[in-house]
Amino acid sequence: MNLLYIFTDIPILIVLFTFLFSIIYCLKNYISLNKKLKVLLNFLSRFKKTDLNFRFKEIDEWMSLNPYVSAPWLEFKNTLVFSESVALKGKNNDLTYKEVSSTVQNVQTTVDPLYFFNEETLVTSKFNNKFLQTIPTILTGFGPLFTFLNIAIAFGKIDFSSQEKTVASVAGLMSSMQVAALVSVIAVGSSLIFLMIERILFQKLCHSPLAKCEDMLGKLFDNISSEKFLLELLKETKIQNNAISNLIVAMPQHFKVALNSSIASNLVPYLENLIFGINQVNKNMKEVAKNGGKSDDVDDLF
Repeated sequence: MNLLYIFTDIPILIVLFTFLFSIIYCLKNYISLNKKLKVLLNFLSRFKKTDLNFRFKEIDEWMSLNPYVSAPWLEFKNTLVFSESVALKGKNNDLTYKEVSSTVQNVQTTVDPLYFFNEETLVTSKFNNKFLQTIPTILTGFGPLFTFLNIAIAFGKIDFSSQEKTVASVAGLMSSMQVAALVSVIAVGSSLIFLMIERILFQKLCHSPLAKCEDMLGKLFDNISSEKFLLELLKETKIQNNAISNLIVAMPQHFKVALNSSIASNLVPYLENLIFGINQVNKNMKEVAKNGGKSDDVDDLF
């Protein structure tokens, strides 16, 4: 059979065109995703866990403005736990900072980052993955469809009106049967080839850089369970409540000491001076009485 005739057959051309279009569509999407994953990987590689507290605004702005990861990042950001600190003023008005939690020393998350940054959110949701997964089924389905279609058309062309036409029509039927069988072979073969090419491309262009991004996100953000964090906050609250209780218990004694100190330092000298003045007045009055009221000491006193 002439190969040119085979590859100009419409069913075979449809199968081959579908196969080539699928390969191009798959390659285009996977290359595009590979570039985006490499950009994300290069950006995350500039950060370390120890300095994430100080550079979180930088990573937050970049991730929020990048349409590729903005949606999962906004959801992931709600699960983050930051190392909070409070400012305490010392005796010399010096500010010191105390961590709220003794275990939360960096940016942590209560949910595994893989829940937000995974194959579904970063790869398969970025293109029509369902269509790509149905292409092998479509190619395989083309085989029996065009095979039986060719057979039906070939049987419709059989002519038994004369011996010559019968021989010619039977020869045409055999040729059509061969083409019909060849359509099934090409369809099934193209389906298998597409599956192998698609898996290789996905592994090399998508899965490998995705795994590196997931590993880097896991190293940047430690995973802490929400129950553990709430328990830590409960412990810190109990410590603070205990300190407040001790302060309240000691407050009357401190108030008594402060009051005694204030009286001793301010009121007692004033009272002593007052009593001394009264005693002086009393003494002068007695002296005036002894002199029979003829002295001007009272006038001098006033």
